Amino acid sequence: MDTDWDEINHVTKVDPAKPLPAALDALEGTDLVVVGGSDGVTAANALETIRTITDALPTTPVFQEPSSPTHVSRATVDAVDAIAVPAVYNGDRDHFVGKHVDMFTELGRTVASVAGEETTALLETPILGEGYVIQHLESTAAATSGVDAAYTPDQVAGAALATELLYDFPIFYLEYTGRYGGPEDVEAAARVLEETTLLYGGGVDSREKATEILAAGADAIVVGDCFHDDLERFQTTIPTE
Repeated sequence: MDTDWDEINHVTKVDPAKPLPAALDALEGTDLVVVGGSDGVTAANALETIRTITDALPTTPVFQEPSSPTHVSRATVDAVDAIAVPAVYNGDRDHFVGKHVDMFTELGRTVASVAGEETTALLETPILGEGYVIQHLESTAAATSGVDAAYTPDQVAGAALATELLYDFPIFYLEYTGRYGGPEDVEAAARVLEETTLLYGGGVDSREKATEILAAGADAIVVGDCFHDDLERFQTTIPTE
């Protein structure tokens, strides 16, 4: 599947370790669902969440964003439209390089196990790199990734440039994880990016915040907590035009 990022401005982040709302039709209007989390995620609960969402919304693309090799399996790879793999710039080595070696070692075993078949799920499912900056130091994501310092806007712009010009990742993700960071970092990244998709996630729980972040230059907002906690607020974050 080729992702048309020009058509995506609202992304819902679904945590497999949290209960899903009963009314999944609340997701209608979101452009993409990303399944992933930092704590309590397994390949089994990720697969269950992916299948539940794809059954409810068969035309909405669904990605998996694993933060550990233990989150992926042949079944999860086969069930999603793409795998998005974070590379956390301000984290420790394990979460920029080491984790990727571990993850692709596991995925390599998957390829080897089906080498006799005509095709493999791994080769058919796109794997997308995400340049990641985590700015909320008290979040589980920061603790898991070894982040102990937030970036300045200049460093955010530098990370965005590295994402586009050096690593050639299709996605640059500013992550505030439960706290609203405002437009400053978004503006810094947007000024230097030409082709890379700029995502912002964290604390977007109103139409006003969604509008502010998109106006600052984000290509899409990522909304997670209020999907699980408050569907009425969640639906106000979906752009109407």
